[in-house]
Amino acid sequence: MADTQLMHHHVQLTINGQAIRVPVGSTVAAAIARFPVEAYRHSVQGEARAPLCGMGICYECRVTINQREHTLSCQTLCEEGMVVTTT
Repeated sequence: MADTQLMHHHVQLTINGQAIRVPVGSTVAAAIARFPVEAYRHSVQGEARAPLCGMGICYECRVTINQREHTLSCQTLCEEGMVVTTT
């Protein structure tokens, strides 16, 4: 597949300062899962948290996306240029 065709099927976003390319239609939670992170967030007691239900009910997948805190990563599709911060 030519590079120009590949670009139309992938988006690039930044996770914790590092650029990553994922297929179009990927959720932010899926993109983070492909990227080595300690946790998506930490509880008030400091425990590492990550997605549990994958459908927006548990709220364990909350991250900061484009400076918007507490965004559900399992319910948000990746967009070109998106900036994601975990923990």
